[in-house]
Amino acid sequence: QLQLVESGGGLVQPGGSLRLSCAASGFTLDNYAIGWFRQAPGKEREGVACITTTGGVTSYPDSVKGRFTISRDNAKNMVYLQMNSLKPEDTAVYYCAARGIRNSCIIKAYYVMDYWGKGTLVTVSS
Repeated sequence: QLQLVESGGGLVQPGGSLRLSCAASGFTLDNYAIGWFRQAPGKEREGVACITTTGGVTSYPDSVKGRFTISRDNAKNMVYLQMNSLKPEDTAVYYCAARGIRNSCIIKAYYVMDYWGKGTLVTVSS
């Protein structure tokens, strides 16, 4: 069974950091571009980071650029999202998703992703 499982969410104070992990089972991530997306209550799902199959290219929206860093370890079948300088507006459920493409990654068109995890909640509050 193909699965993506996110972990690492939780409650953090503004200005703090969290590292999210995305573990794949049932398939290898080598052939998949990965995206991290988030959805806050009442808002549309939005992409916050994506990375190509080899990790050579990453992309971020302006809202998180310079604060979030996506990385991957294909040997461990893992993808990570390091989030620094967190703000209350970063509060959301965070999802990782996979798309079987090379040389590019998806940051906006979340609806084309092939596989999704169930998400992990990040709450930024004092």
